[in-house]
Amino acid sequence: MSAMPKWADLVLIPLISLVIAGLLSALVILGIGEDPVAAVKMMVSGALGSTYGWGYTLYYATNFIFTGLAVAIAFHAGLFNIGGEGQATLGGLGVALVCLALPWPHWALALPAAALGAALFGAAWAAIPAWLQARRGSHIVITTIMFNFIAASLLNYLLVNVLRPAGAMDPSSARFGDGTHLPTLHELLAPFGIAFSKAAPANISFLLALAACLAVWLLIWQTRLGYEIRALGHSEPAAIYAGIHPLGTVMWAMLISGALAGLMAVNTVMGEAERLVMNSVEGAGFIGIAVALMGRNHPLGVLLAAILFGFLYQGGAELALWTDIPRELIVVIQALVILFTGALDNMVRMPLERLFVALRKGSA
Repeated sequence: MSAMPKWADLVLIPLISLVIAGLLSALVILGIGEDPVAAVKMMVSGALGSTYGWGYTLYYATNFIFTGLAVAIAFHAGLFNIGGEGQATLGGLGVALVCLALPWPHWALALPAAALGAALFGAAWAAIPAWLQARRGSHIVITTIMFNFIAASLLNYLLVNVLRPAGAMDPSSARFGDGTHLPTLHELLAPFGIAFSKAAPANISFLLALAACLAVWLLIWQTRLGYEIRALGHSEPAAIYAGIHPLGTVMWAMLISGALAGLMAVNTVMGEAERLVMNSVEGAGFIGIAVALMGRNHPLGVLLAAILFGFLYQGGAELALWTDIPRELIVVIQALVILFTGALDNMVRMPLERLFVALRKGSA
């Protein structure tokens, strides 16, 4: 029997961690002479108070869903894929090559092809660290983070020397054709009479992210491969004894993880920028780690955590724009949330476990 009920692990611990992070953030805001209550109101209004704010919140959340799912899949296999940044970067390259390869007549044809390109490039970038881990014992954290820097350098070279149009100064690819334009939430909801901001970048990629959540749930808990991934993550010797091959399972887990991270580029490269630019990932690969930890590696938890971090990103941007709170302090607030929901999880978990054990003994 576990020390605490499942609902406490899934709901109570993240909630308490958020409250602690919020209180510390309030103290930081007070320390610079600002009103924390007014700051919270501004964040809520900026991120959730209009369809414009919701559009940006869901846009950021879409990125974090893909990278959070990528980290969660690897976690289930006992792997720490810290290379989401590089895999999403290469996913953007895959999207750009597909979108620039043909004069696509309609987004309905371009989207599946671009998604496939993003997934393949992301998976390919994860395959080498996965093979090194499974075959040579090279630590997955070291190799994936190294591949982040390699991916950034590779993209920089390609944008400057290969993909940049002649005469252009900006290190970016040519703009994609009109047939690759993904419908925004404004365009998707308009036929139903639902008004949504035209300026918000949220697009059909959000629905793709929701589909990815469902697909990951089915994979992990309803398929043989998902069982093998979870078994390997719990105990490699037991998995080997049960006839599970670690090499193949590690490879499959990392390939799927890399593919999910690569799919993030559909939202940023194809959906928002409509061209390949430098730093289109913008740290989403690392935020995905916090999202997976906070969401307990479950697709529903990842979805909720991604929306929370989308709220923090958009609300923080509004806070920096309309108040005297500097942008650097917004990063501190986001870091506190990551710290308490991820790295300091046991600080909340252990006292709660002791409390539930004491309550159980008292009622026995």
